Amino acid sequence: MEAPLFTSVDDVSARLAETGYLASPAVATTVFLADRLGKPLLVEGPAGVGKTELAKAVAQVAEARLVRLQCYEGVDESRALYEWNHAKQLLRISAGRDETWDEARTDIFSEEFLLPRPLLTAIRGDEPKVLLIDETDKADVEVEGLLLEVLSDFQVTVPELGTVTATRRPFVVLTSNASRELSEALRRRCLFLHIGFPDEDLERRIVRLKVPGLDEALARSVVRVVGALRAMELRKVPSVAETIDWARTLLALGAGTLDETVVQATLGVLLKHQDDVLKASAKLDLDAL
Repeated sequence: MEAPLFTSVDDVSARLAETGYLASPAVATTVFLADRLGKPLLVEGPAGVGKTELAKAVAQVAEARLVRLQCYEGVDESRALYEWNHAKQLLRISAGRDETWDEARTDIFSEEFLLPRPLLTAIRGDEPKVLLIDETDKADVEVEGLLLEVLSDFQVTVPELGTVTATRRPFVVLTSNASRELSEALRRRCLFLHIGFPDEDLERRIVRLKVPGLDEALARSVVRVVGALRAMELRKVPSVAETIDWARTLLALGAGTLDETVVQATLGVLLKHQDDVLKASAKLDLDAL
């Protein structure tokens, strides 16, 4: 069994902070448990709250290779697991015309012609890896069947070559925006973590860390305005990433404080739909914040 990455929950918090990721106690605790128990970590929450960044931060802390499977509608076994290099196989068959089919088949279905995709890549080799299965909810239900074998036994079956079993298990993070319900079988294999929008204090610390030139008073004002926008019924509320973008925007404009003119001119950094911009313009009361 591999040595654990972290010695304690506090160690998780401290080492992730060194990479620029400020983890809440719930995040730090769940990451610690996923490491100690050797369980995949399923992270759900709205877009832009740091789900993908968490996997990147763990990889950086562990000095591990980040292997990423980006899910989307239509992703299949050949994109997730492996495929054969058909062009190279055809060249090999053409070059060996005098061989029998049995001889050629043994050759072309060998390691030389295999193209590993993220799931197979993650369980092969002895180097430390973090497997990020990003936006799992966007993949078709059939893809979950592939994940079950990998996440249950950390092995993959290639019919022509046999079963490949991990000699060193990767740290696995699955992310989901909950656009569809994941299967209970997949959930059972994972520890669950929900990352919502951070509280005001944590978000202010994140902004100050990511935008070091921003002073404390302006950072506090930025977070309060974003909090007020999230309380509105908008089509898309601002994410933490957009809070950081807005703070950088204000710094680039040389804005020392937030006033009506600055806020109205820069709402497009935070809000991505015109009806949201109009609603925020009408309802946002800076004097009350």
